[in-house]
Amino acid sequence: MSCRYASKGCKGWEICKDGLCAGVDEAGRGPLAGPVVACAVILPPECFTPDIRDSKVLKPEKRRELYRYITSRALCWAAASVGPREIDRLNILRATFEAMRSAVLKLNPRPRGLIIDGPYGIGGLDIPQVSLVDGDSLCPLVAAASILAKVIRDRMMSFYHRLYPQYGFDRHKGYPTREHREALRRFGPSPIHRMSFRGVNG
Repeated sequence: MSCRYASKGCKGWEICKDGLCAGVDEAGRGPLAGPVVACAVILPPECFTPDIRDSKVLKPEKRRELYRYITSRALCWAAASVGPREIDRLNILRATFEAMRSAVLKLNPRPRGLIIDGPYGIGGLDIPQVSLVDGDSLCPLVAAASILAKVIRDRMMSFYHRLYPQYGFDRHKGYPTREHREALRRFGPSPIHRMSFRGVNG
């Protein structure tokens, strides 16, 4: 099967028809606090640029610039999040897939295929899928989804910083930095900490 995206360097395009394929990625699996956020995006192939890369290799200013570019040009995109109490209840892997599934189900039009970052597919969806380890480095659609998820989650953590400034969420975004661990020792966990994570409660 030929695909309009093949020249863009993406792996896994054999599941796509007419280019109506969504990239799916998440942000926030590793932090000790805050939600996990997933995004799904269908981006016309003519809108890809070399700047759309794995969000982790981009500076915050560049991610925000690309967020505006992607959201203004996407055929459709959607975001979903799962909060810390649900993460504690489900575990982080199941919570991540719940956020991904919710984001995909919000897409209109419905994608004909999904390219997902990581080794696993998303259960509960009757859409052909390809799972790509390091997909945000291998596929521009997944990279676009990673940028959206990262920017949205960073904004959420900046909001939480205003509620709980003693933890420094605006700087480390909930990840287990030395500053964050010291704040946990001094102040104990906040309402948005993941109590099931080692390092939060003991």
